[in-house]
Amino acid sequence: MKTMRSLIVEDEPLAAEILAEYIGMTPVLQHVGTCADAIEALDVLNKEKVDVLFLDINLPKINGLEFIKTLRKQPKIIITSAHHEFAVEGFNLRVVDYLLKPIEFGRFTKAVNKLSQSNANSSTPPAIKQTGGRPYYFFTVRKRSVKIYLDEILFIESLKDSVSIHTLEKSYQTHYQLGELEELMRSDNFLRIHRSFMVAVDKIESFSAAEVEINGRSLPIGRSHKSYVMERLGR
Repeated sequence: MKTMRSLIVEDEPLAAEILAEYIGMTPVLQHVGTCADAIEALDVLNKEKVDVLFLDINLPKINGLEFIKTLRKQPKIIITSAHHEFAVEGFNLRVVDYLLKPIEFGRFTKAVNKLSQSNANSSTPPAIKQTGGRPYYFFTVRKRSVKIYLDEILFIESLKDSVSIHTLEKSYQTHYQLGELEELMRSDNFLRIHRSFMVAVDKIESFSAAEVEINGRSLPIGRSHKSYVMERLGR
C-alpha cells in the first residue's frame, strides 16, 4: 500500500511525541512534521503534500474544528482530543476517526485501518474531456456515465455521502466529496463559498456579505470562507 504522509497538529509536547512514535511504528505512515498550532500547519499544507492530519481540537489561536472548516483542500483527518463532546461535530466535518487521549497504540492502529479502508473505497475523479473547446466530465449517476459540461453547472452542493451537481435543466447526484471536485475543477470560475457549496462565479446573479444568489436560489457564505469569497468577488 502507498505510504501516507502524516502531519501532527498538537500543542502538547508529550502527546505529539507519542503520536510521532506511533507513526514511526506504522509502515503505511510517514511522519513529515509536527505543528503546535493551526497557522503553522496551514503553512506546511501550502508547501508540502500531506495525506493525513492527526489534529488536536484545543489549539492556540484557532481550534481544530474551526481549522478544518477553513481548508479548501481537506486531507484525511483523525482528531486526537481529551474531550469526547466534540465527536459529533467532528464526524459531521467528515473526519475519519476521533481518538480520545490518552491514546493506546491498538486504538491508533484501528484508526489507521480506517484510513486504508477510506482510500480503498474512495471514488476516482473523472477525467476532463473537451468538445468544441467546451470542457466536460462523465460523472457516475445511478450506475450510468452522464456527460456534464462545466459551463452548464450553476453550483455543487455537498450532501451526506455524495454531492448534487445543479445545472439549469436538472440536478445530478454523484458519489464524490466536495473537496475532490473542488480540486478537480480548480479554475477562476469555480469558488468554494461554504463547506457545503461550490458555485460557478459567472452564474452569480447577486451577492452580499452573507449569501450569493444563483438562478433564484440563495446560498450561504460560510464565516470561514467570507474573506476569501469577498476578495474573489471584488469586495
